[in-house]
Amino acid sequence: MSTQETYKKIISKFKNKKIVIFGDIILDRYIQGSVTRISPEAPVPVILEQDFSYKPGGAANVAHNLSVLGANVMQVGRIGNDFEGQLLKRELKRKGIDIHGVIVDHAAPTITKTRVIAQHQQVVRIDREKSDSKLGQGIYKKVLPLIDKTVGSAHAVIISDYGKGMITPDLVEAVRSAALKHKIPVTVDPKVEHFGCYKNVTCITPNLKEAENAIRNIKISSIHGALLDLTRDKLEAMDEIKTAGERLLRYLELDSLLMTLGERGMCLFEQGRRPYVIPTNAQEVFDVTGAGDAVISVFTLALTAGATKRQAAELANYAAGVVVGHMGAVAVSGSEILQAVKRS
Repeated sequence: MSTQETYKKIISKFKNKKIVIFGDIILDRYIQGSVTRISPEAPVPVILEQDFSYKPGGAANVAHNLSVLGANVMQVGRIGNDFEGQLLKRELKRKGIDIHGVIVDHAAPTITKTRVIAQHQQVVRIDREKSDSKLGQGIYKKVLPLIDKTVGSAHAVIISDYGKGMITPDLVEAVRSAALKHKIPVTVDPKVEHFGCYKNVTCITPNLKEAENAIRNIKISSIHGALLDLTRDKLEAMDEIKTAGERLLRYLELDSLLMTLGERGMCLFEQGRRPYVIPTNAQEVFDVTGAGDAVISVFTLALTAGATKRQAAELANYAAGVVVGHMGAVAVSGSEILQAVKRS
C-alpha cells in the first residue's frame, strides 16, 4: 500500500471517534481593515474597519479542528457570564460540538483575543481576561464529577493548556488517571509552567521555544532539575534539539514527545527509538496562529484510528503546513491534508 493510500485509510477512520478536550476556551475576534493615515492624536496608524469576525480559539479551536475532521467532540472548559461567552457557546454548538462540559464562571469574563489586521498584517492584539490561579481550583471542583464519566466513553483525551487558569495539576492528574484506567491516549499541548505536571502522558506537543523555556524553568524551579542533565537551554543545532527532546522524554517519563520546529518541521521522540525528524511541508507561511491546535488534533485523532506515532506525526505535519498558509486560525479538513500529501 502506498503512503498516500495508507494516510487516506487512516483519515477515513477519523469519523465518529469521540474526543474529550479539557482546556482554556478562548474567543478570537478579528477586525480587518486598511491603513488610511497616521492619527493626528498619536503616532499610530488609523485603521478603516472593513470587516470583523469571531472564531473559536484556544481549546475551542482544537475542538473545531476535530469536528471538521469528523470526530465527535466534547468540550470541557469555562466561559464568563457575558455576551462573548454566549456567542462562543452558540458557535461551538453550531459546529456540532458537545458543550455540556462548558461551565459558566461568574468570577471572570470569557477570555477574548482581538486581533486588528491591516493589509494582511497583524497591527495589534488586545486581550481580555482575568488571571487568577484560584479560578482553576474553583472550576476543577465543578469539572471533577465529569471526568470519569466523559473519559470513560472516549477514544482519546486532549489537554489544551493555554495557561489561563483552567488547567491545574489536580485536573491533569485526575484526567491522566481516568485515561489510564480506561486505556486511552491522553495528549497535551503544554504550557511551560506546568511541564512537571504532564508526566506519564501519551504525548506532549511543545514548540521549540516552549521546550527551551521548559528546560530553563525545570532547572530553576525544580530540585530535580539536575536530572535533565542539560547544560544549555538554547536549542539551535539539530543535535542539541535531539538531545534535549530525549532528556525531556526521559525526565517526564513520557510515551512520546512531538516537538514542532517551525521552518525545520518537527521531531518525534519515542521511548526506545531514535529521534525522527520530519521536514516541513508548508508551501507558504502567512500566519502560524492555530498551527499547534491542528498538530495535536490530527496527531491524537490519528492514534485513535490505528496510526503509528510516526504516521500520526507526519499527518500532523501536513495539517500544520496547510494551516500556516492561511491568515488566522483555521480548521483543516481531511481532504486538505490528503491534497498536501499528494503535492509532496
